[in-house]
Amino acid sequence: MHTLIAVAHPHPASLTHAVANSLAAGASASGNDTMEIADLSAEGFDPRFTQADLLGHQRRAPFPADVLAEQARLDRADALVLVFPVYWWSMPALMKGWIDRVFSNGWAYDDSSGQGVSKKLSHLPIHLVALGGADHRTWQKRGYTDAMKTQIETGIFDYCGAPVRSSTLLLETDAGDAEVHLQTAYTLGQRIAGETVAAAH
Repeated sequence: MHTLIAVAHPHPASLTHAVANSLAAGASASGNDTMEIADLSAEGFDPRFTQADLLGHQRRAPFPADVLAEQARLDRADALVLVFPVYWWSMPALMKGWIDRVFSNGWAYDDSSGQGVSKKLSHLPIHLVALGGADHRTWQKRGYTDAMKTQIETGIFDYCGAPVRSSTLLLETDAGDAEVHLQTAYTLGQRIAGETVAAAH
């Protein structure tokens, strides 16, 4: 089984990257999973939704080559994990742009029939890992948990039919114990690998 971990952070020595690596290590330790980390920043993915993307969306031209390559990478995956720092109570523009361009009409969903939206990603389980600086009290007091659930879980993945299997918040990352977060990520990686293998049988 194959898990794709998409990570969006400009600094390779960041806690976000360390969490992604720890998660990959946990999944690989099961011996049943192969892992790929898509480092969107290091790979230079262009998050800008351009006229070429719009023409693809409208089915007036093929999608750009970089979009097709990312879709092919996702087609090889049995699970997708997004690891990202929380910017303004959502994901970074780089990751949002990756979703804007790659999770496209005709591949992730189809709304051309006039009979409602056809959800095309029911086979791709999603796991979300977000890193934030605030504490749990602030997160709950301001309603950010529900806001992110609406934006990301419902607004993006439910629309495509991709089931969100887990959503993990690693908070107080500026002042907390990094080792605790890394262990949480490692354990999550083990669980994801186990779920992926079980789903295949």
